[in-house]
This record gives sequence, C-alpha cells and structure tokens, in this order.
Amino acid sequence: MSTSQAACIASTELDGLDGEDEAVEEVQHEVVVYNALTHNALTHNALTHNALTHNALTHNALTHNGLMSNPFTKEALRERESRELLSFIVSCALPEDEKITVEVDRRSYTFVGELGLAPEWGRKNGSCGEKCQEWVSACLLSRVNYQGEHVPISLRGKHDALSSTAKERDKYDVPEATYYGNVFQKNQRRFACLAPGQRSIPRVCGPSLKDCVVDVVGKCEDVCDGPQKDGSYTNCRDRKPLLNLCGLRIFLPGTDSYKTSVSVFLE
Repeated sequence: MSTSQAACIASTELDGLDGEDEAVEEVQHEVVVYNALTHNALTHNALTHNALTHNALTHNALTHNGLMSNPFTKEALRERESRELLSFIVSCALPEDEKITVEVDRRSYTFVGELGLAPEWGRKNGSCGEKCQEWVSACLLSRVNYQGEHVPISLRGKHDALSSTAKERDKYDVPEATYYGNVFQKNQRRFACLAPGQRSIPRVCGPSLKDCVVDVVGKCEDVCDGPQKDGSYTNCRDRKPLLNLCGLRIFLPGTDSYKTSVSVFLE
C-alpha cells in the first residue's frame, strides 16, 4: 500500500468524472478500505427518527458544529450503532486529511475522513444533496459486512476519488458486485447487481440473497452500463430488464437509474 494506513485514499476533486469511457488514471494512491459496517447500524436504527434522522444529518454541514448543534443528532450519538454509522459516513464523504471530534456524555469520539466522495458536505454551511447522498450511500452499501468483519476491499467507480492503480487492480482482481441507491431517503433505496460469474454476495448478504440488506436486481451487465476500463459499472437501474425477442433490454416505466455507483473487487 502507498501509506502506512490500512486504507490509502486521496482526492481533491469535488465532482465525479463525466466521460463515459475515460482512461483509468495511474495515480499515487489505492482505494482499498476495510469493510465492517453492520447491517443493523445501516438499516434498523441509525437512520430513523429514533437516532440519526436523515434530514437533520444531510441538511447540516458534516462538521463538529453541524452535528452538535442539532439536538436530534447529538442525542443519537449516544448510541453505539449511530456512532458506527457516522464513522463510515465520514470515512466515505470526507478526504483523509479531515476529521470530526465530538463529545458525548463527557466522552470524545473522533471520526476520520478517508475517501473524499463528498468533501463539500464537510465545509462550513455545507449540506448533502441528492448526488452527495447517492455517492455516500453507494459507499456505505459497499462496506457492509454480514459478519461485521474487517476485510480489505477495492472500491472503483466513476469518481476521481475512486481512481485505481495497476498494482491495486492486479491484487484485487475478483469482481464481486456493484452497489447503488440512497439510504438517506425515508424509504431507503439499497441495490446491488452481481459481477460477471457471481451468483451470490456472501460478504454482504451472508449465505443467501433472500434476506440480504440490499436488493440484488440481477447481473450488472444487464442493469448497468459498462464495464469501464477499471471493471466498474455505472448508470445502474433498480429493476431487472424485460428482454424482448431481439434480446434488447426493456425496462418498465418508473425504473430509476443511478449515475453514482461503487463496484467492489476482492483479492
């Protein structure tokens, strides 16, 4: 790895890449992170009105003042699962040179930036709009671990912060799945599609797709555009396509497409 930390990520760009077929840049960092976000922290408690309310969180800056000035957020941070979720939100949204320290019941907690997918959220008077929410959501979904275990994964996607090195792509060469959605909506949107050759996602879903924390909507090659040169997929949809007699993909009315997605590769 390029630094002594377990995850080595850097980005100073605010926006994702706009080109449909851009070359994979050889940059001096690797987008390898540990995943250990539990599904309970993501779904059961932490983004509900009993804990971190999605409106209170996204409408305010991801800063000490922004978090602690809101009574709902301040109260939520007393709960371990809320702190767990916030640590991953900060890790996904803010770059590695930023951190947030808060004090709850006379105990200090520090949340460290890592990926930098939405650095604008951490600025004074910042907030997290739809694009920010979808980038952070895709990152969060990609880092859920069914057992809550720390497993290194390579994250790739159409964002400057997700550029990868040739060394990383050689080491993490097993495509797993692509993740997308919006967990900050009242009714969370949590989707994944399977990489070529995969039939399950044991890291995220456990032994079965039946009760998975994400809705697995099919193969990435059917519901997304791509793969890109780094193996990632983009413009993924939330429904399986209907195939007509000519083999064309036809999606039902109301099918949503997400320009922001994160593809995961394993060793």
